[in-house]
Amino acid sequence: MTSPMTETAQIEDNLPEEEPLSFKVIDGMPLDRLDKLLAQLIPQHSRSRLQAWIEGGHVQVNGKIAKIRQALREDDVITVNEQPAPEDLAFAPEPVDFEVLEESGDWIVVNKPVGLVTHPGAGNWSGTLLNGLLYRYPELAHVARAGIVHRLDKDTSGLLVVARNEVAQTHLVRQLQARTMGRRYLALAHGRMLSAGTIDRPIGRDAKVPVRMTVDKPSAPKAAITHYELVRTGEYDDANVSQVQCRLETGRTHQIRVHLASLGHPLVADTLYGGRVLGEAQRQMLHAYELIFEDPTTGQCVTVTASIPGDMLSVLDNVNWS
Repeated sequence: MTSPMTETAQIEDNLPEEEPLSFKVIDGMPLDRLDKLLAQLIPQHSRSRLQAWIEGGHVQVNGKIAKIRQALREDDVITVNEQPAPEDLAFAPEPVDFEVLEESGDWIVVNKPVGLVTHPGAGNWSGTLLNGLLYRYPELAHVARAGIVHRLDKDTSGLLVVARNEVAQTHLVRQLQARTMGRRYLALAHGRMLSAGTIDRPIGRDAKVPVRMTVDKPSAPKAAITHYELVRTGEYDDANVSQVQCRLETGRTHQIRVHLASLGHPLVADTLYGGRVLGEAQRQMLHAYELIFEDPTTGQCVTVTASIPGDMLSVLDNVNWS
């Protein structure tokens, strides 16, 4: 008797493979470059993507691997094995290393390491936290964005909450919108800051530098409020620095980085916003250390904390504190 697993394997083995596209060069077609001709024959794909397929050996002319600038002749046969775009694979499960600190049937609290991108996007279509979540928790495939409720920048470490079902996701998102979710960060900034304060300055895209956000004549600005409190000041690598605790009331892109820079105190090593690399600080010195939210089912307050990662702790331990 054939086992269900064997039956499944047999069915999958018998599935038809994707048929390659085939074209024959006829009179009147441009013959100088293969990529130019393919751009006319398959206009739904960009020329750069077609070039990548050619370079990857997925295009043949008369049964032989083709070249981008290959000249063509009448009656040549072109075969194209279409390849999925990176974004088509963006939501595929992948084994990605990350730490889960606490979880329930409704949520997962992740301690995101430095260097891990939260969500697939341009330049990072794989190897993200989302891919890792789908691998470790397959049921998240049925939740929008694999349950991700909020994000952290690639080089910011710390806590994120992920919803395990749509009801929990809606509940957690509403907490963010109502500004009742507590998110506290530890930062190391340049200079000697004042003891405490609130930065209430709208943030939007920088019209001159699209990868930056700004409070100075931003494009489509949104309300942004950051509360900060000075922990201590000192010297590191011959520069004045301040250890600061920040609490987010809103959650705009790069919010703490932009707001502290607007005070003239950019994060150490945050070169995008005017920070300088000092000593062992090779990435922006920012860590999301505490997360407070209401459990979607029980209504109880959940508080999770994450220890300071090794690279940042090493820097803090070597500051000459006043």
